[in-house]
Amino acid sequence: MPLGKFDPLNVKVWFVVGITMAGAIIIAQTTRRRRRKVPTNTLEYFGAFVERFELLGAPQPLPPAAPLLLSGLSFAISDNFDIKGQVTGFGNPDWRKTHGPADQTALIVTVLRKKGAGCIGRTVIDEFSFGMKGENLHYGMTTNPDVPTDVPGGSCSGSAVAVAAGLVDFALGSDTIGGVRIPASFCGVLGFRPSHAAVCSSGMLPNSQSLDAIGWLARNPAVLHRVGSVLLPVTAKAIKRTRHFIFADDCFQLSNVPIQKTVNVISNSIESLSGFQAPKHMNISQYIASNVPSLKEFYEPSSKSSKAASSIKALSTVMLLLQRYEFKTNYEDWINTVKPSISLEVSARVLEAINYTPDHLKSLYNVRTELRAALNTLLKDGGILLIPTTAAVPLKHGFKQKLSAEYQDSLYTLLSIAGVSGCCQATVPLGKHDSHNISVSFVAAHGADRFLLDTILDMYSSIQEQVVIASSYCLPAPQHCSNGDLDQSEVLKEKGNAAFRGKHWKKAVNYYSDAIKLNNANAKYYCNRAAAYLELGCYQQAETDCTHAISLDKKIVKAYMRRGTAREMLLYYKEALQDFRYALALEPQNKAARAAEKRIEKLLK
Repeated sequence: MPLGKFDPLNVKVWFVVGITMAGAIIIAQTTRRRRRKVPTNTLEYFGAFVERFELLGAPQPLPPAAPLLLSGLSFAISDNFDIKGQVTGFGNPDWRKTHGPADQTALIVTVLRKKGAGCIGRTVIDEFSFGMKGENLHYGMTTNPDVPTDVPGGSCSGSAVAVAAGLVDFALGSDTIGGVRIPASFCGVLGFRPSHAAVCSSGMLPNSQSLDAIGWLARNPAVLHRVGSVLLPVTAKAIKRTRHFIFADDCFQLSNVPIQKTVNVISNSIESLSGFQAPKHMNISQYIASNVPSLKEFYEPSSKSSKAASSIKALSTVMLLLQRYEFKTNYEDWINTVKPSISLEVSARVLEAINYTPDHLKSLYNVRTELRAALNTLLKDGGILLIPTTAAVPLKHGFKQKLSAEYQDSLYTLLSIAGVSGCCQATVPLGKHDSHNISVSFVAAHGADRFLLDTILDMYSSIQEQVVIASSYCLPAPQHCSNGDLDQSEVLKEKGNAAFRGKHWKKAVNYYSDAIKLNNANAKYYCNRAAAYLELGCYQQAETDCTHAISLDKKIVKAYMRRGTAREMLLYYKEALQDFRYALALEPQNKAARAAEKRIEKLLK
């Protein structure tokens, strides 16, 4: 087959395997089953991968055909998706040993490749998609790239880590009781759990079919949105564009994060945008208690809290019981026959499932049906429920103690709202608090997935601006630096400049960051670091730094130029155009700004 007619979706692939002494390239043919092995647990990959390989996306069609929506994007899959000819590991070596290669590739992987995206590997998950920390003893340490001292969160830790580290543009994972949302929150990336059954799960190993949903993670909201455009069904009835947020005040009371960094960020973002009604506030626990009658069977009799406050806890109980029942149905025979080696944390949960005897099985499914109806009524016509993603603080890496019931409650309680109802939920990062990544979640009605992704895309830039402002308010006022500190910060800045000129972008970022620690009131330090971030392709970080620089000095032209560039790369064309016009207002003769303005105007036509 001529190389010019190579079909990337064919199971065969051509690649260079050697170069002779004379310099001639030797090309060999191999099948996907004989992939070249690549180290997976090196520091470079943060322990994200079980296995690395390459499944190319479909090539771009020739004009005038429209370009493929995901062309040029790379993605990874968690270790519970099938690839034809490969063994799906399910996070456990004994599962891998006792199962053969898959006969077919998961449908979702095939769809993504047909739209141009290439798959580069299989990522670490907690065993049987059952963990919460994101640490799998069989595959080494998976490191949270943004906060290395924190666990990345489970079950789909590898997918979140691969995205956060910039190893892929997006990644797939399964979300049963938080498998995508927890690691998205802990690793500081966007995560999306679609409505239950909105995305076909053919070719994915289930944990609990009534709760499972195929989710995806990305750093860039435009990428998150594009993946949704490919995977989600087109709804027959368009949802109204006017949106109204409902803030679940009782849920935020469960979190230790100040509302200035969560509720106020979203509220201020809404005020700065058009097409949004003023947000409403409510007690979602009370609403659930009043509208889900079957939940009464699952209240804790000894609970001292009110019925309303107990409803969310009862909902979490329903979620965990559903998971146990369906996991037992799926895997009891295999567990009892093979008696696999399982980590301590996961083995305890597997035993709970295998030993579970359902007493209120019908009521479990009734709660699911009633809750979905109640939330669909609450969120009809463009409603979005705002909650913390989780009330739990990420554990430290290497945490060996048994997790307390209180910690598990704080982790899972809020995840049960979308988990049990099957409504769609998006996790949105909001920076840090006490050195941990924090986030909120947007929950929309079942089937309103595209509407929710549209909302994230429209709001994200404004939200990140408000994150910077909130962080500056919550930080101590800039200290009056001693002459020694000022001198040292300038030395670090010059070292950063030298590293930048030498094209050592990461070193430059580190030097500028150290300068900022000594003097956080210098706009140039943030602006210079943004330039290094742009070179690294870290456009969101560059945008954030420029916004911070502008808050310190509203006449810093380079910050507007660099933020405009970052926003252009993030596909925020209107915001980018505004930045370039600000730069022109300050420097009317700026040729680069003028050229950028014309370029963006063409894109918007």
